[in-house]
Amino acid sequence: MAIAFSSDNSLFIKNKTKVSNQFAKQYLQEAAEIISKIDVDQIDKMTALLLELRNNKGRLFLVGVGGGAGHASHAVNDFRKIAGIESYSPSDNVSELTARTNDEGWETTYSAWLQVSNLSSKDMLFVFSVGGGDAERNISANIVNALKLAKETGCKIIGVVGRDGGYTGKVADACVIVPTVNKDYITPHTESFQALVWHLIVSDPRLQQMSNKWESQK
Repeated sequence: MAIAFSSDNSLFIKNKTKVSNQFAKQYLQEAAEIISKIDVDQIDKMTALLLELRNNKGRLFLVGVGGGAGHASHAVNDFRKIAGIESYSPSDNVSELTARTNDEGWETTYSAWLQVSNLSSKDMLFVFSVGGGDAERNISANIVNALKLAKETGCKIIGVVGRDGGYTGKVADACVIVPTVNKDYITPHTESFQALVWHLIVSDPRLQQMSNKWESQK
């Protein structure tokens, strides 16, 4: 790798294509290592719980913050359309989310929404979070409070998280903790595998009720 300085003495790297190629190989090698280490039994347990949820006509509530909120919205579509499970995400309603943040505070945005939705023991909470929430350090407090409400109501909890699983890992009935193979890339690896895991689950023949569009084409 060639390193040089520009006229204003700032550092820059020559031959960026070669540098990028090496990073891509490293990142994909790490992804392959994660696949070899991921807990398949936890994925299977999550699938079984979701099948039970559908059979009992329960509802699935998906929560996340940042990238996790985007995942929650996408996954709502897949669980409803492909797996036939009644599903919702509180972060999809921007007006209510911002009103609750403004009027009541961020920490209770999800738990208050779930209370109005009459969360019950028939339902399930699904968490997408890198750290899993931390009650002591007040990290992802709205997820932590949603989890506490879920425990109080007796509804099942599942999740796909990173690091050590955080609060989600402690209280979940089934939880996939994406293995840390490089501490510098915990977030992108975790969020990548969150998508992989939920797509795997909705594609499981036990849950999948509707074929995807392109697979159904001749």
